[in-house]
Amino acid sequence: MPSAPCEALRKQGYQFFSKASSAALKPCMWCKRALAGGEMCYKHQFYGIDSHRCVQMTPTLRCNQRCLFCWRSFEHEPQEEVECPPETILAGIRKYQKKALAGYNAILDNTVTEERWQEALDPKHVAISLSGEPTLYSRLPELIDLFSSKGYTTFLVSNGTNPEMLRRCRPFQTYVSLDAPDAEIYKAVCRPLGDSWDRIRESLSLLGSRRSAIRVTLVRGLNDFAPEKYAAMLQDSGAMFAEIKGYMYLGYSRNRLAKENMPDHQHVRAFAERIAAVCDYRFRDENKLSRVVCLERGR
Repeated sequence: MPSAPCEALRKQGYQFFSKASSAALKPCMWCKRALAGGEMCYKHQFYGIDSHRCVQMTPTLRCNQRCLFCWRSFEHEPQEEVECPPETILAGIRKYQKKALAGYNAILDNTVTEERWQEALDPKHVAISLSGEPTLYSRLPELIDLFSSKGYTTFLVSNGTNPEMLRRCRPFQTYVSLDAPDAEIYKAVCRPLGDSWDRIRESLSLLGSRRSAIRVTLVRGLNDFAPEKYAAMLQDSGAMFAEIKGYMYLGYSRNRLAKENMPDHQHVRAFAERIAAVCDYRFRDENKLSRVVCLERGR
């Protein structure tokens, strides 16, 4: 991995599992906020995941899309890497999570109780969602099975461009992104490095046979139209949940988009209702702070 991107990401709080690979973890804002007694993220509200016991990580920083709305830095993506063995990642989960949260322990921060600190040091959930596209990691099924064997639940978040790999993975919940109503808008918004639209549609077709969610990141003025097309793809997928989430004007996305592209929650809720009106998905819950609506497939 090139040293300059590596050092830049370390300064941002990334903890790398090995010197030769880009496998890394970084606690999210919600993990730290929950540890200090604050609110947990919407995944706690929707699915019961305790934010302070959740590890946000990735087995690779490589990605095959250049999404306009992504808060990550494409400039800090490695061009080459040696893959980190699953055993090394598993062995480093608690060690590097503790290192990343060191400033939030019960001694240095009086908002953190000893009980929550000890719970944070014993994480129970792994969100494979930090950065990059995890299905580009060749040993992903092995890594997920290893996590499961040690009692972790896993959320796998994918852009859906590698259905062959998704088919082999057995996470607790599979997320696939659907960020456009058609191939033309997909190319403009997600800027794939290859022709991937049909492959995404194939990935969506896998979701009816597993616990799954489809994530739609809504960007005002770019992909917030044709709700009937989104609804048709949700319907065909059979996914258990659909999350309609507003784009947030954060990180490096501010170099590509304007603040006006960030929809408010009312806009997100209204679009989700328009989707639900023409398919079998119904409103389940919402989190106004995160600007996200959860739809659940009717039974």
